[in-house]
Amino acid sequence: MDLMGMMGKLKETQQKIEDTKKRLDTVLIDEQSADGLLKVTLTANRKIKSISIDDSLLEDKEQLEDYLIITLNKAIEKATSVNEQELDAVAKMDMPMIPGMDNLFK
Repeated sequence: MDLMGMMGKLKETQQKIEDTKKRLDTVLIDEQSADGLLKVTLTANRKIKSISIDDSLLEDKEQLEDYLIITLNKAIEKATSVNEQELDAVAKMDMPMIPGMDNLFK
């Protein structure tokens, strides 16, 4: 087994993962409530970019809180899915198959 070659490959893969994470900052995930009164935008790295709240929701604090929780959770779920798929693709594409190494990317 060529240890130096593997270490080089590992560094290269880590760099590609970092690059992918940076790119995921520019991938936007839009989500909205079923009635469209609340809209959120997140990056694929799960950072909130914007929240848009219809005025009608401002009259009912509890309803607004419910809307935020449901809509943000859906958006985070989508963003997490995109994030994991992208990072898995990079890791799988570049990693030499070494027993036990797949745990590093979870």
